[in-house]
Amino acid sequence: MADNQYRVIHEITPLVGNDVLYIADRHKMEFTYPIHNHEVYELNFVEHAPGVRRIVGDSQEVIGDYDLVLITSPDLEHVWEQYQCTSEDIREITVQFDFNLGKDTLFSRNPFVCIREMLQKARRGLCFPLAAIMKVYSLLDTLSSVKDGFYSVSQFLSILYELSKFDDARLLASSSDAKAEVEDDSRRILIVKDYIARHFKDDLRLSELSRMADMTPSAFSRFFKAKTGKKLSEFIIDYRLNYSARLLLDTNKSINEICSECGFNNLSNFNRIFKKKKNCSPSEFRENYHKTRVIV
Repeated sequence: MADNQYRVIHEITPLVGNDVLYIADRHKMEFTYPIHNHEVYELNFVEHAPGVRRIVGDSQEVIGDYDLVLITSPDLEHVWEQYQCTSEDIREITVQFDFNLGKDTLFSRNPFVCIREMLQKARRGLCFPLAAIMKVYSLLDTLSSVKDGFYSVSQFLSILYELSKFDDARLLASSSDAKAEVEDDSRRILIVKDYIARHFKDDLRLSELSRMADMTPSAFSRFFKAKTGKKLSEFIIDYRLNYSARLLLDTNKSINEICSECGFNNLSNFNRIFKKKKNCSPSEFRENYHKTRVIV
């Protein structure tokens, strides 16, 4: 990014110890997670989301119905933004993995060299053509339903092997640590979004946020709605809800604890808003989603 007025989130992934894969297969109505990077490798598949803007380093592209990207640099910031997408039937499959590509590892052996070379190439972000996506679609589609850890890894290696055969995969960023370039208007929004991300548990006031953008409250309200498609109050609530959803999935904290950590005044209010937005209660969300989230 042109200057460091806002932060890129360094994501802490669920992989620990001897874990190999983290697989998340989810259906959603919008993209809300901010720009980030992480230590582990990631293969991210998106379908039914035309109009979403994908940012990988200094690459920005609006995607079509299908998008498949491999990222293997811990410094390469990336995000899928809602942008012009109006679909309410988005599917996203994220596979995060931690492979050792050292000289004396399995990936230095002949059958795996093509995968190793692709993973090294993907430090700049690698976007696969539609033909490659269709080739591995059935394997991606069923990956989260494979119950045996060995077969999950085996199936994922098959996906990587098939993808490595496509020489027309495109490099996205100019380098493995390239920064996203943003326009001045977008920078104002990102500064405010970053502040919300750091203080969403607090009582956020329009007057305070508008000062950060150097605008009057009324002008900032119109500006924010025009740029994000949401009122400021709605955006803050959605941020709190999405953070609570991540806690529901990635921790064993009680719903009452999560309610308090996410800036909601009381449990009944949290349950009511969550159910209105997610069409299920927090407890139902936790139970249902865990069926499509796998760590092996």
